Amino acid sequence: MTSDLTLNYLLILWSGAFLGAFVAGAGGFGFALAASSIWLHRLTPVQTTTLIVGCGAILHCGMVWPMRRSIILGRLWPFVAGCLLGIPLGVRLLATLDFASLKHILGALLVCFGLYAALVRRLPHLRIGGRGADATVGFMGGILGGLGGFSGVLPMMWTQLRGWSPNEARAVYQPYIIVAQLATLLMMGVFGLDRSGLWLIVLSLPALLAGVWLGWKLFGYFDEPTFRRVVAVGVALSGLSLIF
Repeated sequence: MTSDLTLNYLLILWSGAFLGAFVAGAGGFGFALAASSIWLHRLTPVQTTTLIVGCGAILHCGMVWPMRRSIILGRLWPFVAGCLLGIPLGVRLLATLDFASLKHILGALLVCFGLYAALVRRLPHLRIGGRGADATVGFMGGILGGLGGFSGVLPMMWTQLRGWSPNEARAVYQPYIIVAQLATLLMMGVFGLDRSGLWLIVLSLPALLAGVWLGWKLFGYFDEPTFRRVVAVGVALSGLSLIF
């Protein structure tokens, strides 16, 4: 492992960690998308997933603490229950699915949603389905989390369509991401997490902390309309990064 740690390799590792943490600090989501857009140029899909779930769990644990009083367990648990059912399936599929095709499909979905959310004056507010719909979204997010650490994408989009405020939305998808990434990391520990993966997580920590600190500072300047526009643009750019 140490023989592979060239300066170019470390720059890729740190750049992905910093960018992902900055995006997540500012918007509460997007770490996996932003970081993987850099990491996948040099790291393997398994290494990238390991970094996403390990660093992401550390990152979101730190970010969720200041908003702990906004978390409503009755709103959160259907997402988490669905997620825990979906993650084992996603981890199993990681070794067999065409990762490039997954990236392109997910990227196209994000671009379409991001452009739509940026162009319309107001997103439609969906009140159908209740907790069953929330659990379904959580399940699908769990599959994506097991496949590549992208667990927060669908819940984030769903909270936007639910019409929840920035704090309400972050109080759902940030704890959800923590559970998803810890569960994915545990599953990967069973199916192949090794010492080199843990070493990569440790090496990423300085860039991770610097990025989230700067992003969190930026979030403090957002009002609700600005937050929604930033999220929409961030979603679209994340999708483009996965496609190209």
